[in-house]
Amino acid sequence: MTWNATGTLTAEAATRHPELVAPAVGRGLALLPPEVAATVGVSAIDPELADTAAFCERYGVAMNASANCVVVKGKRGGEVRFAACMVLATTRADVNGVVRRRLDVRSASFAPMDEAVALTGMEYGGITPIGLPADWPILVDAAVAAAPEVVIGGGVRGSKLFVPGSALLALPGAELVEGLGRAVG
Repeated sequence: MTWNATGTLTAEAATRHPELVAPAVGRGLALLPPEVAATVGVSAIDPELADTAAFCERYGVAMNASANCVVVKGKRGGEVRFAACMVLATTRADVNGVVRRRLDVRSASFAPMDEAVALTGMEYGGITPIGLPADWPILVDAAVAAAPEVVIGGGVRGSKLFVPGSALLALPGAELVEGLGRAVG
């Protein structure tokens, strides 16, 4: 397989390089249907450049080819619900509208960093939808799903994954959500 949104990086099959991803991501890749797992590429990056803007600038990847995984925490009464939201880096997740309604919670916000890291088993700045807790919904914005390829985290700050947007819909708990990503500004 050839990955195209890699900028100056060269991607290789993620299933062949478990050392480049978080253990949770490696387990998540192993659970995918083989034809989906085969579409996931990985490349090592400088962990200091894991944040989207710095990554895109350094490695020549377009911002609209990069997707962010945002962990959201919602509360209703005494119950806490989590979800992951996949939106293009050029947009922001509509947490207080679309996500709050989808989770059926009274309030929703970004999960605190330490909680997101502890629950996912991934590094902050590298959290990705592959390998998340099985009971979390993964909300995928329509623009992400329609993208021929997106760059996402590798579970660690030292790698990025390259995957067709539509392949994210094959993840356990994934669902297409129209209007999840809102334009910035």
